[in-house]
Amino acid sequence: MRFSNQLSALLLTVCVAGTVQAAEMTRAQVEQLLAKADKQHPAPLRRKDLTDLDLSGLDFRNADLWGADLRRANFSHTNLAGMNLDLTVMTNIKLVGADLSKTSIFGVSLMHADATGANLSGSRVVAVMEGANFSNANISNADWAADMKNQSMGLMRANLKGANLTGANLSNSKFGRAMLKHAKLNNANLQNTDLFSAEMDGANLTGANLSGANLSSAKLHDAIFTNAVTTGMRLDGAQHIPAGLGQ
Repeated sequence: MRFSNQLSALLLTVCVAGTVQAAEMTRAQVEQLLAKADKQHPAPLRRKDLTDLDLSGLDFRNADLWGADLRRANFSHTNLAGMNLDLTVMTNIKLVGADLSKTSIFGVSLMHADATGANLSGSRVVAVMEGANFSNANISNADWAADMKNQSMGLMRANLKGANLTGANLSNSKFGRAMLKHAKLNNANLQNTDLFSAEMDGANLTGANLSGANLSSAKLHDAIFTNAVTTGMRLDGAQHIPAGLGQ
C-alpha cells in the first residue's frame, strides 16, 4: 500500500472515531486559550478545525494540536518547537520562518505547504509533502527516514516528490528510502546526510554539498549533479549513476 493511501486510512480512522471537534474558532479565541495554558494544562486544540485562520506569530508550545485540521492556516513565524503534530492535516499550510525544531509530524499531509526558512532541525517527519516549499529551511540533524516498523501496512516514508529544498540545510540528517523524485535540491547542504535507497530520479542537486553523504542503493536516473561537491560521497549499489559521478 502506498503511503498516501495509508495516510487517508489514518485520517479516516480519526473521523470515524466520533470524537472529532469541528468547532470554528477565531484568532482571538485561540489567543485566549494560549494565554491561560501551561505545560500541565495545554490549550485544548486537539482535533479542532482551524482551517484558514491567521495564527502567525503565536507560541503554541503549551497547546495540544494533535489531529487538528490546519489546512490553509497561516502559522508563519509561530513557535511549534518540540510539539506532537501527528495526524494533523496541514495541506497548503503556511509555516514560513516557523520553529518546528524537534517536532514530531507523523501520518500527515503537508502537500503544497510553504515552510520557507522554517527551523525543522532535530524533527521526526513521515509525511506526504509533494510540492511543498522548504527552501532555505534548516532540516539538520533530523530523522525523515522511512518508518520500518510499519511495513505490514505499507512503506511509511517522507514523500518529497517535486518539493523545493533549494538552499536548505539537510546536513547530518536521515532520509533513508525517502521519495525525492524531481525534488529541487539546488545549493542544498547535504553533508553527511543519509539518503540510503532514496528515490532521487530527476532530482536537481546543482551546486549541492554532498560531501560524506550516503547515496548507497539510491535511484538516480536523470538526477543532476552539476557543480555539486561529492567528496567522500558513497554510491554503493546506486542505480543509474550519472556519467562521471563518483570518479
